[in-house]
Amino acid sequence: MTDQVTIAPAGVADAGEILTVQRAAYLVEAQRYADPFLPPLTEALDEVRADLAGPATVLAARLKHRLVGSIRARIDGDTAHVGRLSVAPDQQGRGVGGRLLAAIEAACAGRVARFALFTGADSTDNLRLYDRHGYRIVAHRPDPNGVRLAVLEKTLGADPR
Repeated sequence: MTDQVTIAPAGVADAGEILTVQRAAYLVEAQRYADPFLPPLTEALDEVRADLAGPATVLAARLKHRLVGSIRARIDGDTAHVGRLSVAPDQQGRGVGGRLLAAIEAACAGRVARFALFTGADSTDNLRLYDRHGYRIVAHRPDPNGVRLAVLEKTLGADPR
């Protein structure tokens, strides 16, 4: 099924679909942490549009004409800060997230020495995905609402295991 999914740069016109998929994808996380105010759930449409129009690299995954996932990265110095990896709930577990992660890394290649991201410290599926792609936990910190986050990094040229 993932061979039917295409990944390409997203445009401002994709903002509504990106936000819809993002909110659906992060509902499970909100339930896990009993926090309905996770930033991906409270992000406004104008904020998504600003990322799409601004310096962020935003990629969208599509199954035929349906947007089924997205990911963003912002480059700061030698680091690409990856965020908002979202996959529609009915498409999760089919490799879309891994393909989006690989695609954002490829889109930033040659401009950075490392990638950084964070996820909930109890989000085992997310942590497994990032581990498979060579990310390692470098710290833990709370988010503004007290949810414990795992901070992960991947250094280019480092042994993924």
